[in-house]
Amino acid sequence: HVQLVESGGGSVQAGGSLRLSCEASGGTYSHYRPYCMAWFRQPPGKSREGVAAIDTRGSVTIADSVKGRFSISQDNAKNTLYLQMNSLKPEDTAMYYCAASSRYDCASASLMTITYNYWGQGTQVTVS
Repeated sequence: HVQLVESGGGSVQAGGSLRLSCEASGGTYSHYRPYCMAWFRQPPGKSREGVAAIDTRGSVTIADSVKGRFSISQDNAKNTLYLQMNSLKPEDTAMYYCAASSRYDCASASLMTITYNYWGQGTQVTVS
């Protein structure tokens, strides 16, 4: 069982930056690594959408809506996922969720919610 805990959300003015963190724990081995990890977001009244994902080889997928502004990375020793958000816009306002997948083929659909079987509780990001 994988547990995910997000942190780093908050309120920021347009043009500002935030960095979100997601610490993953659980699994049989020390520093257990899921096949894929990702960030999703859900604005008020809208469906959850994929933002960025990374697989065990370090291959990254970024949604077109945030490409050039957001980046994803991970610290394997700490089993922690990061989302660096720069040049934030009001339309980036959403609840941001960390997700992990134990499915070997997750990289083929890494920005789809159905790919993931572990979810954090979310952290709110508000841009004004």
